[in-house]
Amino acid sequence: MNGPDLERYLREQIPLTVAMDVRVLSCDDNMLALTAPLAPNRNHLQTAFGGSLNALATLSGYGLLWRLLGDPGAHIVIRESHIRYDSPVTGDLRAVCRSPSVEALERFRSDFARKGKARLELESTIESGGKIAVTFRGVFVAVR
Repeated sequence: MNGPDLERYLREQIPLTVAMDVRVLSCDDNMLALTAPLAPNRNHLQTAFGGSLNALATLSGYGLLWRLLGDPGAHIVIRESHIRYDSPVTGDLRAVCRSPSVEALERFRSDFARKGKARLELESTIESGGKIAVTFRGVFVAVR
């Protein structure tokens, strides 16, 4: 699944992405970067709303896993997550999720092929002013 296909899928299946104006900035097997403008995702302080940051980080993990799994019949959900906000995001939001280690991805794919379900932990970051402002870790589960 390429960037435009993933963006279309997210907009059709997850209506919040339309309200947030989420866009795929970059998409390959190593990384997924999503962006959203600050204006519809701001809080009363004119910085990014924490819920929007959390949603974008979650979506970056979800989208990357969807691409890496390559199984349109799979259902992907988030099982648990942790987010740390280190500093405000004062401009457009940009979440980056990088692929896990080769070993973790192979184990995930093997479990999914054998059992029809598997879990994988992914990390996403959001930068502001050239430094990491938000770190998100989530455990995603895929089920056939």
